[in-house]
Amino acid sequence: MNMPATKLDVETARPVGAAAAVVAMTPKRAARSEAYARMARETAVRVIPPIVVIALLMLVWELVCRRAGSALPPPSKVFQDTKELIFDPFFDRGGIDKGLFWHLSASLQRVALGYSLSAIAGIALGVLVGQSVWAMRGLDPLFQVLRTIPPLAWLPLSLAAFRDGQPSAIFVIFITSIWPIIINTAVGIRNIPQDYRNVAAVVQLNPLEFFGKIMIPAAAPYIFTGLRIGIGLSWLAIIAAEMLIGGVGIGFFIWDAWNSSHISEIILALFYVGIIGFVLDRMIAGLGKIVTRGTAQG
Repeated sequence: MNMPATKLDVETARPVGAAAAVVAMTPKRAARSEAYARMARETAVRVIPPIVVIALLMLVWELVCRRAGSALPPPSKVFQDTKELIFDPFFDRGGIDKGLFWHLSASLQRVALGYSLSAIAGIALGVLVGQSVWAMRGLDPLFQVLRTIPPLAWLPLSLAAFRDGQPSAIFVIFITSIWPIIINTAVGIRNIPQDYRNVAAVVQLNPLEFFGKIMIPAAAPYIFTGLRIGIGLSWLAIIAAEMLIGGVGIGFFIWDAWNSSHISEIILALFYVGIIGFVLDRMIAGLGKIVTRGTAQG
């Protein structure tokens, strides 16, 4: 005969069910905690060594440059001299008297335009040189000669042609960064495995389908290697070009600080230049990993 459950039976059963739920959830929590611990360890391995090295370098710099007669200011004086630029990078008093944000923004806009043009033209010419033996024989020697010309050597010619600093700076970026993109793209196209070409012939891909489904995916790691080199050269070129063309830009800011004997401002600007160059390189590397699904080098 079934007896109805008493209040005591119900209250006794609840802790057992709760304990079972805790036991069931414990492995999940343990796995999550282990994953967090692993992420923390990996982050520490990546972050702590650079921090230690930078701290030691700053300490050595401080000790060396604190001595009387030192030509360079120590980090403490750099911070004191540039506090306004650090904490208020958005001020604009008209003309070239602007915060570092505006100088960096102007430089990045020039780099974005010049680099985009070089990426489009470089990939197109690289595909042509890699795909055509005649184009390779005719254009490759010319490319090899032109790529050795220093960026600033192009500036007088571009100023004579455009008669304006803005397009001249963009042209210098373009002509400096295009060569590694062309060369690496051409190498990637020439290294497409013959098996891929045979499969494309068997399934009768038209030239456009072959370009999109075989050629670009196979050559993508090489292309992004060229793009990474190109973005670094673009950033180097604009700094040098802006020192000569004047106006608003981080290169002109550095040159103007030198003319005014503001060494601390030069050091601060170089710090920002290095950080932004690193970020630009990591952005292209990250994009390359996404597009090539991890086959491009990071």
